[in-house]
Amino acid sequence: MHYQDRLRVGAAQINGALGAVDDNLDRHLEHIKEARQRGLALLVFPELSLTGYGLGNLVMQVAMPLEDPRLQTLAQACGDMQTVVGFVEEASPGEYFNALAILQHGKLVAVHRKLNLPTYGGLEEGKWFTHGSELTHTEIRPGWSATQLICADLWNPALVHAALLPRPTVLCAPINSASGIVSDDFSNEQNWALNVRFYAMTYGTPVIMANRFGPENGSHFWGGSRILGPRGELLAEAEECEMLIHCELSRTAIARARFELPTHRDADTPLIRELMAGYR
Repeated sequence: MHYQDRLRVGAAQINGALGAVDDNLDRHLEHIKEARQRGLALLVFPELSLTGYGLGNLVMQVAMPLEDPRLQTLAQACGDMQTVVGFVEEASPGEYFNALAILQHGKLVAVHRKLNLPTYGGLEEGKWFTHGSELTHTEIRPGWSATQLICADLWNPALVHAALLPRPTVLCAPINSASGIVSDDFSNEQNWALNVRFYAMTYGTPVIMANRFGPENGSHFWGGSRILGPRGELLAEAEECEMLIHCELSRTAIARARFELPTHRDADTPLIRELMAGYR
């Protein structure tokens, strides 16, 4: 099978209106249209991009079952471009997940449910959502695949390690990060840059981080969306506004980075499993 060496990818830095799913849907369709015009094969939106973040009791009103026609509308608009969209999934009456819809070829190809729900500082997701329990891995094109983790999932290193063991070529990282939401002394802006650069470099895996930019209920979402190459190098970064960023990834560059720093090869999963067996 012939693998394409190059893949065009992007991140849509938008600021969804809180609870206004239909308005946010229109904004998604605009960015999807632009991304397809630019020849992108993969587009990532921020966490909860269809709903806004600080939902509280609005969770019930904005939640969608997987059969919701609005998800189908987005899927049809994507064509063969894989698109990662944040939404609230209604799994059953009264049970809701902070989730990603992965859309391609006119259908919903996968769903990632957030695994690590932060309930500290100004974050209270554990009050509103159910924990996910599975990782996701999707094929984008022959020779190109992605895994998807949502925001605080990336602050549990064991989850990231497990997600990258199947050797995806891209890590999608939709987030919803506001300035000062953890504490006055914890810099989301600096620490997110450190977080995603570390994973990209350590695993030789490009990272697409899509954050919001703009206000919501007194919080300021600082943006900083970025695409990193397999050595942690910055390939594209958003300005302080709503915008689409994009770049081209190289499969050869990923191979070289992983050959020189063989984190996947040397992961020694049986040893790690043995060492972890005594912990709960």
